[in-house]
Amino acid sequence: MLERHDDRPIGIFDSGIGGLTVTAAIRQALPRERLIYFGDNLHMPYGQRSLQEVQRFSLAIVEALRAQDCKLIVIACNTASAAALAAVRTAHPGFPFVGMEPAVKPAVEHTSTGTVGVIATTATFQSELYASIVSRFAGDVTVLHQPCPGLVRQIESGAFDHPATEAMLRGWLEPMLAQHIDALVLGCTHYPIVRPVIERIVGPGVRIIDPAPAIARRVDHLLQNLELSATDHATGGLTCWTSGDPATFAVLMERLHLHQAEVRQAVWREGVLTLP
Repeated sequence: MLERHDDRPIGIFDSGIGGLTVTAAIRQALPRERLIYFGDNLHMPYGQRSLQEVQRFSLAIVEALRAQDCKLIVIACNTASAAALAAVRTAHPGFPFVGMEPAVKPAVEHTSTGTVGVIATTATFQSELYASIVSRFAGDVTVLHQPCPGLVRQIESGAFDHPATEAMLRGWLEPMLAQHIDALVLGCTHYPIVRPVIERIVGPGVRIIDPAPAIARRVDHLLQNLELSATDHATGGLTCWTSGDPATFAVLMERLHLHQAEVRQAVWREGVLTLP
């Protein structure tokens, strides 16, 4: 029996540029796949909004991506995954979604000190999803969780390696280091963008866990199992929409080494998202 293929695009979304860290991992792992990315910069940051509000945005974004004939959608945002993954699966039964969750399990499995840290948004920590992950996987390991208010805005402003960014991170990370963490989970897709600063603060003795490569593997696994992988001769590509300023978004993409991608203007109107 011949294996089936599908050259329709994969949809990916986040509140801003953070999900581009996941997009880059998917592009590297699956270069033949066509990717559509939406950054909801108009409503950024999601982490300081209510989970109900984020769920409303996410449901509308999924509708817009499905209108682009996406074959699979990645919610490349921890806050949106926590707020809306169950809701979008209920609204779109049988359609494949991949969501983010803080990678507490691998951190717990590899700790030597018995203490690990998680940095994420306030909304992620308030979610039932995070509580269930810690309950299922932490066991007798101490999991320190640290919200990072303002960090997403700092990153979205382009201050990736700025003294103010480092000062913010030191204020959150040094108390965790004092409690002897040996693993740090990046529980927001924006945070890998400032990984060099984080590495400078925590040093080589702390393992930093970025879930993006695991998400790319999960997407590949689903595509193969569902016979949705692109054909061998497909060339792949990336098209982006933002509800913010496309020129600003394009500059940040260049800094993240995501070149040769078109950035288009998305439009929110009365709760409905359009990707023209």
